Amino acid sequence: MRPASTRSREQTRLTTALIVQLVRKDLRVKYQGSSMGFVWSLANPILLLAVYSFVFQFVFKSPVPVFGFFLMSGLLIWSFFTMGVMGASTSILANAGLVKKVPFPHTALPLASIGFAAAQVALQFVVFLAALFLFGFAPLRKEVLLLIPALIVVLTLTVGLGLFVAATTVRLRDTQHILEVLMVAWMWLTPIIYPASLVHNMLGGTAQLLYYLNPMAGVVVSFQRALYGVVRYPTSGDLLLASDSNGFYLGVLGIGFVVSASIFALGLWQFRRLSKDFAEEL
Repeated sequence: MRPASTRSREQTRLTTALIVQLVRKDLRVKYQGSSMGFVWSLANPILLLAVYSFVFQFVFKSPVPVFGFFLMSGLLIWSFFTMGVMGASTSILANAGLVKKVPFPHTALPLASIGFAAAQVALQFVVFLAALFLFGFAPLRKEVLLLIPALIVVLTLTVGLGLFVAATTVRLRDTQHILEVLMVAWMWLTPIIYPASLVHNMLGGTAQLLYYLNPMAGVVVSFQRALYGVVRYPTSGDLLLASDSNGFYLGVLGIGFVVSASIFALGLWQFRRLSKDFAEEL
């Protein structure tokens, strides 16, 4: 009989292989029959960058310099989060036949949905980084290292929440619709379209701390700092800094990680608790 550690490693390897195959299948299905294929994923961020730059820079006269780059530096990582969680929420239902007929680790389904979202957004990030270099905004500075802890936080949060909603949707089908509404509200509570300095100017120390209990707020401002730079916004005629201290970003990411890790533990517990009844519920 094989040791438990060997069986665990083998199961992990098989689960990983299954996730990779599911992501490849989803990518093929998405672009099946398309003459341009993956190029459509690259065209989306180019169009968004052009439209938002024109609208906010020239129509609404946003005081944030080069608003399109500011927006995209936070919007792309938000897109990964929402696509991953929303895809995971229906991953079990969409594969009901497979779940009922074939024994396999059910966690592979929501994780594959998150992997699919990551693959699409990664392609869009390549285009965005190319645009940054092309227009002289190359993020060649030490703050780029903030992307590492920010990615850890957003991955922990996305997987944890994805597992939770994937399992809960099987039991309560309205979960996916509730989630859609919550995601809209969540986006406006995250400094993507507006600079975080606006929030800092309005809130005191304790209220600011509560604001960053939203893990995506810390993730977005860290991506903005790493890719765009210090976000400035005029108040009473003066330009106020959101923050130019790396300690600030590490601090809010630390808060976000604690919250995200708690959500991850809750999501894993919920998935394990409900997964044994998936076949009957479906």
